[in-house]
Amino acid sequence: MATVLLVRHGRSTANVAGILAGRTAGVRLDAVGRSQAERAGQRLAEVPLVALISSPLARCRQTARIIGEHQGAAVRTRIEAGIVECDYGQWQGRPLRELAKEPLWAVVQTQPSAAVFPGGESLAAMQGRSVAAIRRHDAALEAEHGAGAVWVAVTHGDIIATVLADALGMGLDLYQRLVVNPGSVSIIRYGPARPDVVATNTDSGDLQWLRTVAPVGDAQVGGGAGPGAAAQDGS
Repeated sequence: MATVLLVRHGRSTANVAGILAGRTAGVRLDAVGRSQAERAGQRLAEVPLVALISSPLARCRQTARIIGEHQGAAVRTRIEAGIVECDYGQWQGRPLRELAKEPLWAVVQTQPSAAVFPGGESLAAMQGRSVAAIRRHDAALEAEHGAGAVWVAVTHGDIIATVLADALGMGLDLYQRLVVNPGSVSIIRYGPARPDVVATNTDSGDLQWLRTVAPVGDAQVGGGAGPGAAAQDGS
């Protein structure tokens, strides 16, 4: 299948202020966040992307635009509502230090599958719509461009962590173990038998190898020889 690069938006003004932004309008990248998006764009500059898909929120659209500016050919950003930030309901816009005192906070930390935000959505519903959107786009882009297609989804920390948890076969209650920093790149390849989680939470390193990666096949017993290598031995 195609390869999806899950990019978290760069640091936002709300991140710095310690506010749970949620879907609040007008939350944008700060100077550090713009630098993080620029770094992601530079890392992806040598990888020809077949699609650049973004959450509708401004901080993601900003990040996607910066990534797109580094592509040799114009890649139009497409908006996907299925990967928008969680609807935190009455929690939205409140300081995290206040929310940490709420009884629901402990549920979010230890049993996310049971967490439903007052006036908003559940974390289970968030994961379900996000995974469905990512897998739908991945299958469509693979059908259109072939198994070597590489595409980017620019979205939010909890969205990426729960999509990774699904690909790893983890229950939702374990997803808080996954760290997804602003501007980071995580990589999933959905194969016919299972997904391959190639990388999580990376903020540096050459990604040119994605141009020649082989289709997802059987797992290499012993670990294999790495991207671009033909070796099949288990050493």
